[in-house]
Amino acid sequence: MKVDIFDFEMDKNLIANQPADPRDSCKLLDLTDPDKICDRVFYELPDLLEAGDVLVFNDTKVIPAKLYAQRGQAEVEVTLYHPVDGIEWWAFIKNSKRLHIDDIITFYTDEISPAQSDFSARILEKKADDGIRLAFNCKPQDLGNLLEKYGSMPLPPYIKREKPSTEGNTSLWSRYSDKENYQTIYAKHEGAVAAPTAGLHFTDRVFKALEEKGVKKVFLTLHVGAGTFLPVKVEDTENHKMHAEYGIITQQACDTINEAKKQGKKIIAVGTTSLRLLETAGDEQGILHPFTGETSIFITPGYKFKIIDEIITNFHLPKSTLFMLICAIAGIDRMKKAYQHAMTHGYHFYSYGDSSILKCVNKI
Repeated sequence: MKVDIFDFEMDKNLIANQPADPRDSCKLLDLTDPDKICDRVFYELPDLLEAGDVLVFNDTKVIPAKLYAQRGQAEVEVTLYHPVDGIEWWAFIKNSKRLHIDDIITFYTDEISPAQSDFSARILEKKADDGIRLAFNCKPQDLGNLLEKYGSMPLPPYIKREKPSTEGNTSLWSRYSDKENYQTIYAKHEGAVAAPTAGLHFTDRVFKALEEKGVKKVFLTLHVGAGTFLPVKVEDTENHKMHAEYGIITQQACDTINEAKKQGKKIIAVGTTSLRLLETAGDEQGILHPFTGETSIFITPGYKFKIIDEIITNFHLPKSTLFMLICAIAGIDRMKKAYQHAMTHGYHFYSYGDSSILKCVNKI
């Protein structure tokens, strides 16, 4: 399928640089009726669900996987995306052409200059498609604390933040609000290097209303990788390579979802990450099975969904794998019309933007 099919134009002023405050006050585009487009507010979500319906959340927790480093006079920006072992990671690095095997890069923050830094890494391997493999100069048990000290949230490239100064200028870089904002309130298991952003809109108020309505919550874990930000560079979807991500679905989660399906209740994926793991672990009879491992599932129009009935999701980039996925769920024409409506009505786009709920029209 040609990638250009999934292209559209949008006003860059609609890209959100900060989330709504409070989170559940963002807009919610309701596409649950195939013949209508309704504008709502996110805290109205419980009104669209019924007792016994199941919301499936991704409880991964984002680690501060974005780092700034220096080698000589070269400054680089590092985004970790896949662990190899306790201290080795694959990373995407801006300005990586200036790096060579065995080079040492020294990390810094707006408060700690390279000269004061006690955190560095050695370049082990370079690959055109996979980026760079590096090894940190620390014990595995210390890496988490060092990332907290030196790292920031790995925001997508369309969310602009000033990078820190190598001179330790604290006025340039504010990473602390993102450490709270770019994390769901139910984040539990550390390992993601990108947030499951559909879940950012949920608040205690919404959870309480869902509980009162009798809507069930199920949690699975998919550690989202930075590959989710990568553009599709090929002309045909058949030639695109998806990066693998690690996920877990428990037997208890499967039992709750399978029983709800038997009773004719809706299964609503909160985000594309939850959806991709559900569809990886579902069989052709629509039964969900426990899962532990990696998935690189790539869903495009023509796919028949096995588990989900609806999805809650943010607005995605043109020609991205995520826009292709939601077109597979609701139809290309339907989604292009919905996105045009959203742009006309001032919806904010992408990770910190507004939300939507879609009905799946392509099921087994």
